[in-house]
Amino acid sequence: MGVSPTTATGYAGKTEMPSTDGSQFATSLTGAIDNVQSLQATSNDLAIKAVTGDLTDIHAATLASSRASIALEMAATFRNRGVEAFNEIMRMQA
Repeated sequence: MGVSPTTATGYAGKTEMPSTDGSQFATSLTGAIDNVQSLQATSNDLAIKAVTGDLTDIHAATLASSRASIALEMAATFRNRGVEAFNEIMRMQA
């Protein structure tokens, strides 16, 4: 019996190279932005309910607000780091 080669994941099979066109990164980035928008919408809905007196659990509103704030800060940090990396690449000599 022969031994079949394994991939980096430890499973034998066809190895595929990841795509290099950036579509996977773009999909991930779009999903992250959609998640931030969803967290902000939830936070806004709970804040409106708190103001109108329809909210039964103030902790839910506080948690939603904190999650939305942290997610927005993280997205802004990623954007800033991406711009810094782009500027650094543009400064490099060919």
